[in-house]
Amino acid sequence: MALFGTDGVRGLANGPLTADLALTLAQATAVVLGQGRIAEARKAAGKRLTAVVARDPRISGQFLSAAVEAGLASSGVDVLDAGTLPTPAAAFLIGDIDADFGVMISASHNPAPDNGIKIFARGGVKLPDLVEQRIEEAMAGEKLRPTGGDVGRVVRFADAEDRYAIHLLASLPHRLDGLHVVLDCAHGAASGVSPETFRNAGAKVTVIGADPDGININDGVGSTHLDKLAAEVVRVGADVGIAHDGDADRCLAVDANGTVVDGDQIMAILAVAMKARGQLASNTLVATVMSNLGLHRAMAEHGIHVETTGVGDRYVLERMNEGGFSLGGEQSGHVIMSRYATTGDGVLTGLHLCAEMARTGRSLDDLASVMTVFPQVLVNVRGVERTRADDADVQDAVARATASLGLGGRVLLRPSGTEPMVRVMVEATTQDEAERIAEELAEVVRG
Repeated sequence: MALFGTDGVRGLANGPLTADLALTLAQATAVVLGQGRIAEARKAAGKRLTAVVARDPRISGQFLSAAVEAGLASSGVDVLDAGTLPTPAAAFLIGDIDADFGVMISASHNPAPDNGIKIFARGGVKLPDLVEQRIEEAMAGEKLRPTGGDVGRVVRFADAEDRYAIHLLASLPHRLDGLHVVLDCAHGAASGVSPETFRNAGAKVTVIGADPDGININDGVGSTHLDKLAAEVVRVGADVGIAHDGDADRCLAVDANGTVVDGDQIMAILAVAMKARGQLASNTLVATVMSNLGLHRAMAEHGIHVETTGVGDRYVLERMNEGGFSLGGEQSGHVIMSRYATTGDGVLTGLHLCAEMARTGRSLDDLASVMTVFPQVLVNVRGVERTRADDADVQDAVARATASLGLGGRVLLRPSGTEPMVRVMVEATTQDEAERIAEELAEVVRG
């Protein structure tokens, strides 16, 4: 089984994800990413390579980051320990100081017992599959073992958080003065930097989910549990609620009425605003196949083209890089603004969403009305072969359902990449119709 998944290496800390594995992975990373023209030029000039290491606050991140730093330093790499910071902050800092690469210790929205290791190349960009494969192969090979003064140093990256916060504030097209914002930091990596930055941008801030103790990350709070945020927004009479996940690469929102505003709606708001400022490259938004039909219709009404990719923010980012596009993301809240970030950034997204509210003087529910959300039903059909989605009887049923929906909906069947399961997604003009057709198709898939 491959070590790298869709977003780095992830698993139960001290289960499959051990300190030994983290150390060996770091040593192999130094071997592979220590190659190339720039790296070789630095080494020829007598300079050691530099890496940024950060983590989210889950307790296992302490021993895993120590193991990663030991592996890098023992390979002759100088390590800047950025402490607890969001994943997009780590990516930004790599490019900001021209580091050779970086490592983020996080399992994102997963529960506290899990953890993960994400590796970023020069510039703070995610690794392509081929480089991940080379790193995995290098884990069984010879390591770099410098001695004496050639071993790496591990030092504290003292101004890491300040650099990131200044970068976020400099990106804003408008201050947030007059807005009351509730932030849910998921007891995660943004617990310090997000409230501070929103306040410095001018907002009145109420904070929940910002007391990490190492084991409460994502526990009933954050972007996967929006009930507490919605209740708090209504209770304090705030204008908007912003929710991050554990490593703060996601942003979902709640309007003043407690209604959820998802990633599709956030992208629609930002796309229209960016087009008006001439900042939406090629007037194009990149989204995944799971984005709501309402997003496609709204963008068409505003003269914005939607490029569609497979599910996963890495595929969105690949398409953005290929086409030189400036905005993309997922319904789940991964929003990438390539002018300011190389990955999804929940704090950046939340700030720009609130900036549009402040600039226009419009409420979030008014801004979100730019698109009509079609009822969407997802049924996971478990225990079936993934190839079942391509069988003739299933495809015939999909064709019939698509014809019956006409322009008022759509059908998407997607086999799981890791399990014997087929996902059935149906959008329709009513919830009842979407549920009925989804269940009918699920029965055909179970066949």
